[in-house]
Amino acid sequence: MTIQPRALETHVNWRSSDVADPARWTLVLDEADKRELDAALKVAKTKSDNLLEITREDFPLDRLVPKLADVERELIDGRGFMRIATLDVTRYSDDDLTMLYWGIGLHLGDPWPQNKYGHMMGDVTDQHKAPNDPTSRGNEIGLVGLDYHTDGSDLVGLMCLRKAKRGGLSCVANVVAIYNELVKTRPDLIAALYEKMPWDFRGEQPAGGDPFYIRTVFTEHDDRLFCRFIPQYIKASQRHAAAPRLTPLQIEALDTVAAMARDPQFNVYMDLQPGEMQFINNYHVLHGRMEYEDDVAAGQKRHLKRLWLATRMLKDRPAHFANGAHGHWARNKTVSRIAAVGQAV
Repeated sequence: MTIQPRALETHVNWRSSDVADPARWTLVLDEADKRELDAALKVAKTKSDNLLEITREDFPLDRLVPKLADVERELIDGRGFMRIATLDVTRYSDDDLTMLYWGIGLHLGDPWPQNKYGHMMGDVTDQHKAPNDPTSRGNEIGLVGLDYHTDGSDLVGLMCLRKAKRGGLSCVANVVAIYNELVKTRPDLIAALYEKMPWDFRGEQPAGGDPFYIRTVFTEHDDRLFCRFIPQYIKASQRHAAAPRLTPLQIEALDTVAAMARDPQFNVYMDLQPGEMQFINNYHVLHGRMEYEDDVAAGQKRHLKRLWLATRMLKDRPAHFANGAHGHWARNKTVSRIAAVGQAV
């Protein structure tokens, strides 16, 4: 069946000039919020130091709940990205900061496994994986920039523990605006991205399973746009002889969206400070990273913590976007624990 693309969710067709003021997309934690978070941290730690044993009820919040509900609404029905500033990194250990971040995340959604290790809390830092390693994932690759892409959940959150010596800005791009622009100018490319394509599993497939899976880039569901865009994984699927071959039009479509995502008119850049958090809607916003430089000898190594979350605001979504689509990742839920430079795990 030939897809006839139509404009979707045009209320979030923002351009960079529309969101130039960071105050519009930043929740600043006031002193009362911080006291409440500190009290919730103490409650959680009386139960366990293990994040996986802490539920939303174990991290009780009151005055922050409506503020976080506003954040979630903005993520799902608004511009699709928010920053929360700022946890006090001088007051807390990395473990306590991570627990605070986990608690905030629990009030935005339900944690989602991120890889074959079942990581419910991930580390984004240089793990010495080469960009051309066919099993590498973006959170493991250091120093180089990462082109615009989505992750594998409803929402993705990043919290900065430490900045790089230089560079490493986080950047987001409005894929809804890109989609709607192409609906007007190149509907054939949008139609191509509604077609099923092979995606490389990066070596994280089920035992005995195919090393690739099949998924579309764009899906329309209940008048909403759902996007999953990782062109590197789609193109990498072609290393497997059994994977369906990409057509020239599909490749052109992938390259066109990637090029438009790099256009500054669709971009917002964030120089995340230690203790700041970024949350984005994976279906509406692509994210990337600028290249950076570490100075490990001086203790300067870029390090962020990552959450994948299932929002409770979306009551319905396409089956292939549901938590557990890669069910084998959730069989052994764990927490990534990469220590800061010079610290023991």
